[in-house]
Amino acid sequence: MARIVMKFGGTSMAGIERIRHVANLVKREAEAGNQVAVVVSAMAGETDRLIQFCREASLLYDPREYDVVVASGEQVTSGLLAITLQGMGLNARSYMGWQLPVRTSAAHSAALIEGIDVDALNRVFDGGGIAVIPGFQGVAADGSLATLGRGGSDTSAVALAAAMKADRCDIYTDVDGVYTTDPRIVPRARKLNVITYEEMLELASVGAKVLQTRSVGLAMREKMPLRVLSSFEDRPGTMVVSDEELEGMNMERQLITGIAYDKNEARISLLGLSDKPGTVAAIFAPLAKANVNVDMIVQSVAREGEKRDLTFTVPTAALAQSVDTLTRAKEAIGFDEIITDMNVVKVSAVGVGMRSNAGIAARMFEALADRGINILAIATSEIKVSVLIPEEYTELAVRVLHTAYGLDAETEA
Repeated sequence: MARIVMKFGGTSMAGIERIRHVANLVKREAEAGNQVAVVVSAMAGETDRLIQFCREASLLYDPREYDVVVASGEQVTSGLLAITLQGMGLNARSYMGWQLPVRTSAAHSAALIEGIDVDALNRVFDGGGIAVIPGFQGVAADGSLATLGRGGSDTSAVALAAAMKADRCDIYTDVDGVYTTDPRIVPRARKLNVITYEEMLELASVGAKVLQTRSVGLAMREKMPLRVLSSFEDRPGTMVVSDEELEGMNMERQLITGIAYDKNEARISLLGLSDKPGTVAAIFAPLAKANVNVDMIVQSVAREGEKRDLTFTVPTAALAQSVDTLTRAKEAIGFDEIITDMNVVKVSAVGVGMRSNAGIAARMFEALADRGINILAIATSEIKVSVLIPEEYTELAVRVLHTAYGLDAETEA
């Protein structure tokens, strides 16, 4: 008998027929003698619809009330799946985040999971039952509902798997695993049978939509076996493993594992900044206090006595809040003008091969230059190179880089 967490994304839950299909997958695991907890997302498009309602109500909405609204999508699908499983003769019951409870921080719309009480789940398993849990949400110390940010159901699933000491966590999506890039843009993209936690973490952080960044980081810390599968095709999927496990598989490795892109980037430029100590701190301290995540940062060099400019990126959804925060701090910062641009995209190359091979970044820059694609900003890590480019070049850049790093699948004879 294995203890398993099964997580299903929005496309898997998009309508009653798909929910019935999910119920059959759950039933298969339960009938195999496994103890099963299921974490579900809202129906595809539902969270976007709810967010739009919040924006129409007020551009600078209260994050606490935002959480109340957007958490409702997962509550609907958890109840519907429990009803469907019950109709199949299974002992299933839904449990809201506050019923377990899933304890979180009070950072509404970006809460962190602090702990999960699994006593109720253990009682369900002891009685041969199936627990269905809405992802993406929990309860803060003051009793208010809090959500984990977009894609938070993945994190809910991994955290639950760790808390209940599950044997594995299966993430079901609309694709049959992790690919070298988005196959909708590059038809010759290859499915990866295995990927390291670290590579998956970087790919997730720079736009790969298969797994949420926090969920991968949590799985890596907890050493939780993670598998990415398709809800619609009965295929092996992709295993996410440690570096040590990968080395033990004696596999031939590419220098670059994948190319990812992220359109959820907005560029902010502050012009006419004073060239003195403390200016940068005056910019980013209030943004940090407002829980705005800043990504790529580029600062111009000023000659003596001249002013300088600073450019950085934030999530698109945080642009209005960021501009409002900076405007209120204008006197403390000391800038002449704010310029924003939402028509940008971040494109990244990721691979552990960067650690021991030179010239990876140069190959990216040359490939983009050959196609006339201008680079607006650059960011790097030990196994990642990211560039910010105009959004209109997204597909061209992804295709060019996928080929430049030799990731295209071989055509069949």
